[in-house]
Amino acid sequence: MTTIGVLTGGGDCPGLNAVIRAVVRTGVKHGFDVIGIRDGWHGLIVGDVEPLTEYSVSGILPRGGTILGTSRTNPFKNEADIQRLRDNIRKFGIDALIAIGGEDTLGVANKLSAMGIPVIGVPKTIDNDVAATDFTFGFDTAVAIVTEAIDRLHTTAESHRRVMVVEVMGRHAGWIATMAGIAGGADQILIPEVPFNLDEVTRHLRARYEKGKKFSIVVVAEGARPEGMKEAITQSAMTDEFGHVTLGGVGTFLSEELEKRLGMEARVTVLGHVQRGGTPTAHDRVLATRFGVAAVGLVEEKDFGKMVALRGTDIVAVPLEEAVADLKTVDMDLYNIASIFYGG
Repeated sequence: MTTIGVLTGGGDCPGLNAVIRAVVRTGVKHGFDVIGIRDGWHGLIVGDVEPLTEYSVSGILPRGGTILGTSRTNPFKNEADIQRLRDNIRKFGIDALIAIGGEDTLGVANKLSAMGIPVIGVPKTIDNDVAATDFTFGFDTAVAIVTEAIDRLHTTAESHRRVMVVEVMGRHAGWIATMAGIAGGADQILIPEVPFNLDEVTRHLRARYEKGKKFSIVVVAEGARPEGMKEAITQSAMTDEFGHVTLGGVGTFLSEELEKRLGMEARVTVLGHVQRGGTPTAHDRVLATRFGVAAVGLVEEKDFGKMVALRGTDIVAVPLEEAVADLKTVDMDLYNIASIFYGG
């Protein structure tokens, strides 16, 4: 009897439960046992697991978050943790691991695979920055949430003749800002890939004002920074186990600068973790389900060291090392579409 261990790591994301459900339901059809590992890699280090059955995943498809819990634990921070992890894989008779996560979780999976541990990766991030896949689940939901927020902010911005700055997630890649900004009709979109010029941003917004449009919407990714600033603005210098600082504050910086430069009232809305929460869109439910089914298919074929990925309309298997080799940044052709509407 093959036993699959499944875990979710990193930030929570709409669609995680859909993957878990698909892994369990598909695994059962193949005659596999499935063990849920609680709180990401931490659960495998301390041996915190639970059996998953069709009954235990019933009804979780539309739920946000993850029934298994998650963490940003990095087992490679401590050699003893790696040994505990390997011991628990043997203890619980886990024949294959399915790790659902973003760059950090998949990076750990790739290292474990290189050590001979049978691992399959499933890409997850609302930032859509995992390489080797066209889209990650969770991204569509985040874009929908941000687009709705922009739509709502339009009415108050117009009523009060304000500049409304919307700060969204996006540490290294501005996919959410770009897609939601275009969909919401933002008047300026600022992303980590392109350091912004404050004079140029001011000029675009002033041009709108001079045309009689007395309000503006600016969407900025948390990792965006002005020209000349080497690092993104942070909330704290403390880092997580993967070395990431907590970003935040560029929206406040931008609103204060624009208020001074334009002589208009400017306000900032930081959407934060609301982008991660709530029920996944239909698109994300379907994509997450397809990923889960495909991951179990790779286990059946014993095709380990791979990540399931979306290429066009097909689900394919790609080497984990390819998936974590680099981050997928915004397509500049897409980003430049937004600039057509600046100053209008």
